[in-house]
Amino acid sequence: MYIISMLTGLIKEIWHTIDEASLYILFGIFVAGLIQMFVDKDKIARHLGGRGIKSVLLAAICGIPLPLCSCGVIPTAISLKKNGASKGATLSFLISTPESGVDSIAISYALLDPLMTIFRPIAAFVTAIIAGILENIFGKKEKDVTSSPIDSCVFCNGEDKGHNHSLIQKFKYGMRYAFVDLLGDISKWLMLGIVIAGIISYFVPQSVIENYLGHGWQAMLIMLIVGIPLYICATASTPIAAALIAKGMSPGVALVFLLVGPATNIAGILSVGKFLGKRSIIIYLLSISVCAVILGLLLNQIYLISGINIRATLGKAGEVLPHYLKIISAVILIVLMAYGIGHEINEKKREKK
Repeated sequence: MYIISMLTGLIKEIWHTIDEASLYILFGIFVAGLIQMFVDKDKIARHLGGRGIKSVLLAAICGIPLPLCSCGVIPTAISLKKNGASKGATLSFLISTPESGVDSIAISYALLDPLMTIFRPIAAFVTAIIAGILENIFGKKEKDVTSSPIDSCVFCNGEDKGHNHSLIQKFKYGMRYAFVDLLGDISKWLMLGIVIAGIISYFVPQSVIENYLGHGWQAMLIMLIVGIPLYICATASTPIAAALIAKGMSPGVALVFLLVGPATNIAGILSVGKFLGKRSIIIYLLSISVCAVILGLLLNQIYLISGINIRATLGKAGEVLPHYLKIISAVILIVLMAYGIGHEINEKKREKK
């Protein structure tokens, strides 16, 4: 009976997270599809050359809304680098993109609170700019690279090179990218994040989080140690952060996890070293770590000064939605995630053949 009761409680916690976040996730995925309709790597690359701050700013701005995880962003960043982007701009893009994204912003609004929803992409933007500027100043000097035009049209599939595509064709492509490719990429990680959040909510005593991971720079250092090698996307990290905050973690410590977890992992670190150099790895990791801790401390002060209790505002956005709409959204999301995971498995099988 105890096992049945335990599983029932765990399932309820998992369902609650899906129920609260599903509509916002679907909205974020939809917007990601609209963005993909108009992405032009060639135009972006042409504006990311040079060692000035302009290219770093543009790279950070371009990266904020793009829904790419820390591994998915690597081939895109490499492509931009090969086509003329400076090292500083490339590093800026590598940081701002996985730390944010329209999908993670949407789920942040659903599961966290408005202040965290706004501060999170701002923190990603600031971190990306600082890393890019430091790379331009202290990074190994590189020869000027002439940007070569790339056939960045994602609609042609190697056939029609005229690039005369109707809005309907672009919309179909954008929606397929969003609800099949993108959702397929993040579904297993999103479900893992939701399950971990459920486990934390149901099993972990509040006193454990409050005593060891609640506040202060020591807790932030622990989050750095946990987050740097970890592979987790920005969307999947959000329900975990929400569960930890509900158990007593300060918003600043949670922010460190939300910034470091998605931006760094072993594969990303090795890729940075291979394509940008060992010096860039140091700049990359130091910029993310130092900025995460400083911004985390700043965020705690903002909550303290404003008098906002994050646990009182946590997940309140979902309460304004009708219950039936949340259930419908949850069912749709589960079906789409199952299809996306199946599609990803089939694609991997085809690649092996």
